[in-house]
Amino acid sequence: MNSTIQKTIDFVKEKLEGAEAGHDWFHVERVWKLSKKIAEAEECSTDVVELAALLHDIADPKFHNGDETIALTISRDFLVLQGIEELVIEQVLFIIQNISFKNRGEVPQDLPIELKIVQDADRIDAIGAIGVARTFNFGGFKNNLMYHPDIPPKLGMSKEEYKKSNGTTINHFYEKLLLLKDLMNTNEGKKIAEKRHVFMLNFLEQFLQEWNVD
Repeated sequence: MNSTIQKTIDFVKEKLEGAEAGHDWFHVERVWKLSKKIAEAEECSTDVVELAALLHDIADPKFHNGDETIALTISRDFLVLQGIEELVIEQVLFIIQNISFKNRGEVPQDLPIELKIVQDADRIDAIGAIGVARTFNFGGFKNNLMYHPDIPPKLGMSKEEYKKSNGTTINHFYEKLLLLKDLMNTNEGKKIAEKRHVFMLNFLEQFLQEWNVD
């Protein structure tokens, strides 16, 4: 499988060349490394974990008019060409389909450990210092306001509302990022997320202090 992993790395690097910086190869690489770290403490298929981590953002729907099928098609075609057995392909595609924060209300209750691992890794990369940087980069990419004191966060949005949301970057912390710590699945994920969560709270406090200059 090691040669397959290297081929997958090369494939993802090529597909994501020129991608928005918060969802590029370096994001995938961090999620892949975090997934391997979390997997060390779990009984799981490391092959499924690594392949899913590497392919999870191969065609993020928000850059493809909300189409959630493109990533599944690209990933299946690639894995079939590599001669990966059907059971592994189905497990990887299940993770790609169900990893997203916006889909959390649609996923089955009894999730495989491989999905839990990759999901934790992906969510961890959305918080902490990296999370702050990625959030502001994407907000700039969409030309969203950084902050507006008269625009409150929209809490409890439906999937469709979340997909269409163009709120401020600071609001995104309250609408998603600050919720992720309590959505971690694994003990290792919870431990890493706790530290990054505190960083974000400190950042928001400092940001609002600097914004509200007397």
